Amino acid sequence: MAGSKLDPIDRQILAELQADGRMTNVELAKRVGISAPPCLRRVRTLEEAGYIRGYHADVDPRELGFEVQVFAMVGLQSQAESDLSAFEARCRDWPLVRECHMLNGEVDFILKCVAPDLSTFQTFLTSDLLTAENVGSVKTSLVIRGAKDEPGVPFDVMEERLSRSA
Repeated sequence: MAGSKLDPIDRQILAELQADGRMTNVELAKRVGISAPPCLRRVRTLEEAGYIRGYHADVDPRELGFEVQVFAMVGLQSQAESDLSAFEARCRDWPLVRECHMLNGEVDFILKCVAPDLSTFQTFLTSDLLTAENVGSVKTSLVIRGAKDEPGVPFDVMEERLSRSA
């Protein structure tokens, strides 16, 4: 298990930062029970090793006027690696596409899209997504409301699994 490479303090640092990435190093050190200088060294090591990919603010799309959220299930005509990579690159260039995941099964990709209104999304759908090279089918589902949106991983589940394997 990948998380087992980290000691309990590193895992606690990650859990604390995942919950509140804005806390000071002094507060983080206090919460994990070590002094500030080694805590900062550990955070930097976790960043360099790729465990921490970055820090960002969790902005509310609706507060910023993005009232529409849609999941688009995309089927491609070809699943050759070059075609999959080309589609992924295209998704990175579309601002309304906020997430792009390749799936196993009936659908090749699921895209999470946001737009200020249905008209803007419809224009993106008909002008960009449906006309993109290699796109064979698109099915969309409009989000009515969200019930859960948790970032990262459930550290309590990882700790429970690690305690059973020890």
